[in-house]
Amino acid sequence: MITDIVIDKIAGCDLVNSENIHRLDLEGREIILIGTAHISKVSVEEVKALIEAEKPDTVCIELCQARYQAITEADRWKNTDIAKIIRERKAPLLLANLIMSSYQKKLAKKFGIQPGQEMKQAIASAEAIGAEICLADRDLQVTMLRLWRSTGFWGKLKILFQFMLGIFMDEELTEEDMEKMKSKDMLSAALEELSTAFPQIKSIVIDERDQYLAQKIKSAPGEKIVAVLGAGHIPGITEEIHRDHNLTELTEVAPAPKINKIIGWSIPVLIIALIILTFSVDQTTGTEQILTWILWNGSLSLLGAIVALSHPLSMLTAFLAAPISSLSPLMAAGWFAGLTEALVRKPSVSDFENLAEDIHTVSGFWRNKVTRILLVVVFVNLGSTAGTIIGGAEVVSRFISTFFN
Repeated sequence: MITDIVIDKIAGCDLVNSENIHRLDLEGREIILIGTAHISKVSVEEVKALIEAEKPDTVCIELCQARYQAITEADRWKNTDIAKIIRERKAPLLLANLIMSSYQKKLAKKFGIQPGQEMKQAIASAEAIGAEICLADRDLQVTMLRLWRSTGFWGKLKILFQFMLGIFMDEELTEEDMEKMKSKDMLSAALEELSTAFPQIKSIVIDERDQYLAQKIKSAPGEKIVAVLGAGHIPGITEEIHRDHNLTELTEVAPAPKINKIIGWSIPVLIIALIILTFSVDQTTGTEQILTWILWNGSLSLLGAIVALSHPLSMLTAFLAAPISSLSPLMAAGWFAGLTEALVRKPSVSDFENLAEDIHTVSGFWRNKVTRILLVVVFVNLGSTAGTIIGGAEVVSRFISTFFN
C-alpha cells in the first residue's frame, strides 16, 4: 500500500496537500477529481504523479471522442473532406474550434508545453498502469450547436466576434497567470465576456457540461476512479455527482423553432411580393428595387469574399449567388463561394499538415487553404445577411413611397 509520505514525494508534487485534488466517497467507491490548467507544466506533473500513485481502475478525462482523436491522431486532418463540412453546414463550428485551438496553442507556445498535455499525460499514464480510459466530456459540436440554437442573430455575431478576438489576442501572461486560468477552460475563457449579457452561455458551456461530466464519471467502471478535469468544473461536478442526469437530454440538439422557418420563408416571399406589386404600378421603381436587392446582396457578399482573400472566381460566385440564395432559407451564398474556393484552391496534404502551426497566427489563418475556405463561408454569409437586411429595407422603402406618397 502506498503511503501518503510516498505519494507526497512523487515527481516533487505535494499531492496530499494539493488544493487541486478532491476525494469523494460515492456509495463505497472512491472518486478522485484533479483540477488542471489546460496549459500548465505543474498540472502535467500532478496528473502523472496522481495516476501512478493511486493506480485507479478507470481514468476519466475531459475529452469527447473528437477531441481525443485530435490529440492522439496526428494525421487526422489528411482525411478531412472540406466540401462535406460545407455541405453539412459545419464550417462555422469547425472555424470556431480552430480559433479556440489557436488561442490555446499561442498560450502554450509561450510556456514551452503542448496544449492539452495534461490530457495526453492522463492517457499515457492510464495506459501504463492498465487502467480503463473514459472519455467523459460532451461532444464539442453538441455544445456549440446547443449554444448556437439558444442565441439570436446579434448574439451569434457577438459570439463570432469574441472568437475572432482569439486570433488577434497576444497577451503577455506569467506562469502565475496561467495557474489562475485553472478556473476556466478555453471555451469558457473565449466566451467569458459574453456570459453576463447571455446567461445561457454559462448554462450550456459550464453547467450542462458539469452535469454531463458528473454522470459519466460516476458511471465509469471500477472501485477507484481518477478524473482529470479543468479546475473550473470541479465545484459544479462535486455538487452534481450526487444527482442523476439524463445524458440523452443533455446531448439532444433541438431542431430550429418553427417560427424561424416561418420567418425564414416569410421574408423572401414578402420581398418578392413587394417587388411584383411595385413593378405592376411603376416599372421603373420596380426595376430599381430589383437592382437595389442585387447590388446590396451581391456587393456585401463580395466584400466578405474580399476580406477572406478568396479566389476571384469565389468572389464572382459570392456576388452572383447572394441575391438568389437570400430568397431561400435552404441556401446560403457562403456555401457556394466556399465550395468554389475548395474547387479552385483545393487544399493540399501540406495544408492539413501545417494546419496546427498556421492557426497560431492571423496571417496563417488566411494563408492556409483549409482555414481560408472556412473564412470564405463565414464572411460571405455575414455579408449576405447584411445585404438582405439593407436591401430588404430599400425594397420596403421604395414600395411605401410608390403606394403611399
